[in-house]
Amino acid sequence: MVSAALLGLTLAPGAAQAAADPNLPDTEDPRFHLSQDEQLGKNMELLSNMPKTAPLTATNSDMAFTGDYVIQGNYSGFNIIDVSDPANPTIRTTVVCPGGQFDANVHSNLLFTSVEQTNGRLDCGTEGAGPANQPNPERMRGVRIWDISDLDNPVQVAAIQTCRGSHTNRMVEDPTDPDHVYIYNNGTAGQRHAGEKVHTPDGLVDDRCGRGLDDPNPSTHMIEIIKVPVANPAAAEVVKEWRLFADEETGAVDGLQNGPTREGHPCSTTPRPDGSGLNSCAPAGTGYSPNPNTNTCHDITVYPEVGLAAGACQGNGILIDITDPANPARLDYVADENFSYWHSANFSNDGETVMFTDEWGGGGGARCAPHHRKEWGANAFFTIDRSGGSPELNFESYYKLPAAQAANETCVAHQANILPVPGRDVMVQAWYSGGASLFDFTDPSDVKEIGYFDRGAGGAGYWSSYWYNGNVYANEISRGFDSLAVLPSEHLSANEIAAAKTVQLDEHNAMSMRMYDWEPSIVVARAYLDQVVRAGEIRDNKAANITRSLDRAENPNNPNQRRAQLQAALNQTDAGNPAHASLRQAIQDLM
Repeated sequence: MVSAALLGLTLAPGAAQAAADPNLPDTEDPRFHLSQDEQLGKNMELLSNMPKTAPLTATNSDMAFTGDYVIQGNYSGFNIIDVSDPANPTIRTTVVCPGGQFDANVHSNLLFTSVEQTNGRLDCGTEGAGPANQPNPERMRGVRIWDISDLDNPVQVAAIQTCRGSHTNRMVEDPTDPDHVYIYNNGTAGQRHAGEKVHTPDGLVDDRCGRGLDDPNPSTHMIEIIKVPVANPAAAEVVKEWRLFADEETGAVDGLQNGPTREGHPCSTTPRPDGSGLNSCAPAGTGYSPNPNTNTCHDITVYPEVGLAAGACQGNGILIDITDPANPARLDYVADENFSYWHSANFSNDGETVMFTDEWGGGGGARCAPHHRKEWGANAFFTIDRSGGSPELNFESYYKLPAAQAANETCVAHQANILPVPGRDVMVQAWYSGGASLFDFTDPSDVKEIGYFDRGAGGAGYWSSYWYNGNVYANEISRGFDSLAVLPSEHLSANEIAAAKTVQLDEHNAMSMRMYDWEPSIVVARAYLDQVVRAGEIRDNKAANITRSLDRAENPNNPNQRRAQLQAALNQTDAGNPAHASLRQAIQDLM
């Protein structure tokens, strides 16, 4: 960790306290006005930075994980990075394949990547595919499927052409059908030329994707669902054009948000009726734009084990039933007058809380300036209420990076995932030039930052920052690839971090979620004990007795002593105190 003193920063008295106005970012936070050469961590530290190298010098984007490897997306292709030693990552394989933006998902030996830009080619050539207004049969815009069984030689086995390319794709597992997976494709770019062919449910045909809402099959206001036979991915095909946003009564495809949710917002480029407020959020680049317009999803986070998905769909957050992945159904939707662009989503591990992010301005301007309120460009937390039968989203609170950022820093809410800390909801999130923020949303009505890492101004910052098998990995848009460690603090104990590290995954996609499970272990019991102590729900002497018994159970003098020590630990807990329930269960699981 680099201290403020080492950076030569002078902190004003009371710098650790919140800003004078609690609704505005903190200008006394030491992250404010970090220079390009400075870095600062609190309860997180940088283990390694691997600078960007040729030939992948374009924008770094998202990541997926398999074994000891990170699939590092880049607008020009991808790297396969060996992170078996997080302090010394090395590139094993580089694949050049332009087309942006390279959203990535893995499933066993398959890799799915998004192609959005018009320079993408079926053969991954670097010469481009010519102007977008001239049809080219070699142009590729959609989802590529790769066989990565040989990590030294990934092979493209399918290229699924779609109407508006692929900005993001989301791999969906079917718990009842392990022979197939599905891809929910989100296309946000312009319609491809009418002379270029696309995959549709009717087969490979010309100009299947209509233009404008007057067309009977418009290319907007839909999500393409691709079915992939795992044993024969070359046979993947679009099986459904899903009209997620349709009006339930009229059937109109544009049935949700179609314009500003709040006329005359303080950051609008349109003045208020009294003439004031025009672009009053400068230096945010353009004003409060784009106006929310739900014609596709930027991203959909899926959680098959709970049968739900959360769609971040430009003008709306949408809760989706995916118990049948081939035929998903909209359950509930919400809008927010403070949100500009619903960008991505994450569930809590139990699936009861959803976080939606607002990519205010798309990362094109400063969005965490001192006068930008905390509810603008924030995360919004919702709990899922089932009391009325069908699940509904209930708003709980906002969370935004608490530190103010300088006018030259493109700070925006971006990609995140949860850490497997038992008994708590802890998340790490990328904020472009705002760095990475570690926060606790166990109480979604009162979200608190518990750590961060910020590399200062210069470069566009973190696109994504994800926990995987014991460390945080962050894809820095312009400066390369970072490995980070989470450090013990009063907010997150060494035992809680150690318990999180017991969860070791074979593969991981941050937004194709799988539920974290913890094998019974002494360290998990210790993590729950730390939480009871932090909450003030146990006397010091009883906590000390439990610690002593767990120590003896971990290294017993004879096998028979282990159970006796665990029973002694259990006897120090209070069966009538709900705060002790998880600790008691962890000890009982060991017994």
